[in-house]
Amino acid sequence: MFGLARERGDQVRAFLVRMPSGVRYWTVLDEDMAVVGDADAFLRQVRFGRDGAELTTKSYAGGIALFLRWCGRTGRDWRTAAAELGLFITWLRHAPKEVSGVDADGGAEVLVGPGREPVRGARRVNVVLTAVRGFLAHAVSVGAAPGRVLAQIYELADERDLPAEARGEDGGMSWRLRARHRLHEPEAAVDRASDEEILALLGACRSARDRLIVLLMARAGLRRGELAGLRREDVHFLVDSTSLGCRVEGSHLHVARRDNVNGAWAKSRRARVVPVDFLVVGAYDQYVFERAGVPRAAGGDMVLINLFREPVGAPMGPDAVGARIAALSGRAGLDRPVRAHQLRHAFGSNLADAGGGIDEIAELLGHASMSSSAVYIHPDFSRVRDAVDRVPSPRAQDGDVR
Repeated sequence: MFGLARERGDQVRAFLVRMPSGVRYWTVLDEDMAVVGDADAFLRQVRFGRDGAELTTKSYAGGIALFLRWCGRTGRDWRTAAAELGLFITWLRHAPKEVSGVDADGGAEVLVGPGREPVRGARRVNVVLTAVRGFLAHAVSVGAAPGRVLAQIYELADERDLPAEARGEDGGMSWRLRARHRLHEPEAAVDRASDEEILALLGACRSARDRLIVLLMARAGLRRGELAGLRREDVHFLVDSTSLGCRVEGSHLHVARRDNVNGAWAKSRRARVVPVDFLVVGAYDQYVFERAGVPRAAGGDMVLINLFREPVGAPMGPDAVGARIAALSGRAGLDRPVRAHQLRHAFGSNLADAGGGIDEIAELLGHASMSSSAVYIHPDFSRVRDAVDRVPSPRAQDGDVR
């Protein structure tokens, strides 16, 4: 159906699909702008069968397109190329990102390879490998690829390398699949916005809406998609919300996954409640007053809408939220551009520095796995020093310390 073994595959690419219902997902097109059926079947399974996010299919489609492009350029059949994924990793690390193999101005071919600075980092390569493994495993499950492929992308591992808390309770040995190919990602500090940068962003805001956007990320840890997907019914800023049919005490937000007209999407399948402080409540009150002054913005249930540009009253999308943070960052004159996810990371880091447990961080940030929250558990040195000072001194017999 798709002659990658005979074609160079230079034009294989990810492509956005809009369904008649308005739901969107990403697929893969070949050189003739035809849908790659096997890849499309996997991506539709991710989006509709697993209830995955649109952005997940975008990431997967991009990774699969790179894999198919490599297969086409090297004359490999993607169904059996898993046996040489090590070569694919080398290509990912060192091959130019240009589709044509020449520079952007049409000049000489760029010379790259092992020994030179990689064009893709370990994290990006691992993301691509995750997409390729999922694609190949799905192809095996539906009979589109031979069964031996699974042994080429996974190895059988036991649980002895897991912490005791993660092992089975019956004491028996259990087995799991472990990816054969994965690059080591050097541990790095969380890419967070500093308190000074957050204050500078707030100072650069010229509207109550923009201040609310900054605070909902920096003080409540919302993702862009969650923020753009908030509806008025999700905002419970009363001391007692029983009149709204909610038994949760105190001011809080409800974050839930929905299909929204602006493409906003909550990453987590599980709805969660996020408590907010008086700064967020005050910013929201000011925004409601500001919004009431724009007659065309009166309707609609979405919290964040266009107030100062057309179409006025239309809900803001996730990209618009990111653009507002970028604009505020430039207006504040910061030494570096601050992005939306860095405000969320600041919230997670501040939770950890305030003594929040990993379970609390995972719940507030909406992490499906606590391992995603572990990156924030890196206390500053002053807290480490205090912890050592709290350890009682040993007492030797007769009062002597030996």
